[in-house]
Amino acid sequence: MPVTAPLVTRFAPSPNGPLHLGHALSAIVAHDLARESGGRFLLRIEDIDGPRSRPELAREFRRDLEWLGLEWEEVPAQSTRLATYAAAAEVLKARGLIFPCTCTRSEIEAAGAVEGSDGLIYPGTCKHRPPDPARPAAWRLDAAKALAETGPLTWEDALAGPQSVDLARLGDVVLVRKDLPASYHLAVTLDDAADGVTLVTRGADLFAASHVHRTLQALLGLPVPRWHHHGLLLGEDGQKLAKRRGSPALAERRLAGEDGQRLADALRVQHLSLGT
Repeated sequence: MPVTAPLVTRFAPSPNGPLHLGHALSAIVAHDLARESGGRFLLRIEDIDGPRSRPELAREFRRDLEWLGLEWEEVPAQSTRLATYAAAAEVLKARGLIFPCTCTRSEIEAAGAVEGSDGLIYPGTCKHRPPDPARPAAWRLDAAKALAETGPLTWEDALAGPQSVDLARLGDVVLVRKDLPASYHLAVTLDDAADGVTLVTRGADLFAASHVHRTLQALLGLPVPRWHHHGLLLGEDGQKLAKRRGSPALAERRLAGEDGQRLADALRVQHLSLGT
């Protein structure tokens, strides 16, 4: 990717499980792109996942990154930014761009929802009916209203090139969860703007989410970065590495005495083989 100015990249893990090789690759790609441009590589801890967020894991993350030979600047964690998320949600509510939804996943499935790029596409059950105050509600983006307000939008991926925003593949996504002050979509968009991120570097599994994030940037008047969605490391089963599937933890390898910088160099070579 041609570099014309120093880049600001970030690695933003959630402390609800240990880091694995997939996380290491994402951190290394973001780190190296920033360093090659003379820019900044940021670490942001995404710690608003309720009781699943464990401070001790965030400390392990820092040890893992240091073991890999990476250097970073740490920015405020998500738990310090709750007022920012709430304020943005209020702006969207006041403009009628988000609506309350009390549906459970089983209710969404029963309504015949189809699978999209980010899970089940919400069938619109709650969009035109009064909310039930007796049930907890999430707040969803009204994709049709958002599109009417923004008009056509584009965003650019460093590898895939220019993209036209298409919310149909995701539908009315949740922006404020029932149990949390923000979903991933709202929090990460606000955080990247606050931290001055100019290149959002993450795995290709989050490619579709960028359509939502670009829309939120337009609705909230936020700066627009470029994106870089790198290829994914796969396990022996052909599935992407994931905490929930018990992918081997970096901390285990570190504590076993493995050379972290040698591992990082091997991941750099493997990254090249992914064509990204």
